[in-house]
Amino acid sequence: MNLQEFKWTREPEKYQIINDKIEIVTKPHTDLWQRTYYHFQNDNAPVFQVETEEKYFSFVVKTDFKESGHRFDQCGIVMYLDSENWLKASVEYENEEFQHLGSVVTNHGYSDWATTVIGADVKSMWYRLSRREDDYCIECSDDGVEFKQMRICHMHEGGGKISFGVYACSPEESSFKAEFSHIQMTECQWQAHDGQKPDEEGI
Repeated sequence: MNLQEFKWTREPEKYQIINDKIEIVTKPHTDLWQRTYYHFQNDNAPVFQVETEEKYFSFVVKTDFKESGHRFDQCGIVMYLDSENWLKASVEYENEEFQHLGSVVTNHGYSDWATTVIGADVKSMWYRLSRREDDYCIECSDDGVEFKQMRICHMHEGGGKISFGVYACSPEESSFKAEFSHIQMTECQWQAHDGQKPDEEGI
């Protein structure tokens, strides 16, 4: 992908783009979250994205976060439409024993958070975001070859032109360098469902 076509939503103070690699140094108290459970809104994480009207594609990126070491430090993929409609996937540091590999989907101003626990020694992760019109699939991989499904979701405002890319943030009092590489856009790797057929109209 041509990183010259990407644009910042909230440009970070410290970042570097060299060839196909992006480095972001996070600022403290930056995050993406809307309302649910915590009752607060935080919409100030730096986001680096490109626009597309393509209805079927997959976006792949490798993230490296060896410097993360404070609760909630995170970096990953994002599809940020506006402050109340977006999705993200990342590894969020928790403590010296474990982290949360998870995703957040925000529709019409309310976020969820789906996670699984992984070891604190994991310091890199691949992600693949696939689009089929206004439905999306998020996958992760240890090696960039074998991907495992994290979730399938629907974006209420995600059927037209969208923006997608990467983000990094530190919700508490910390800062770290996040690295993104092996960035590519491919044909949609999320195949059409081959099981039950859609319900017939009117039934």
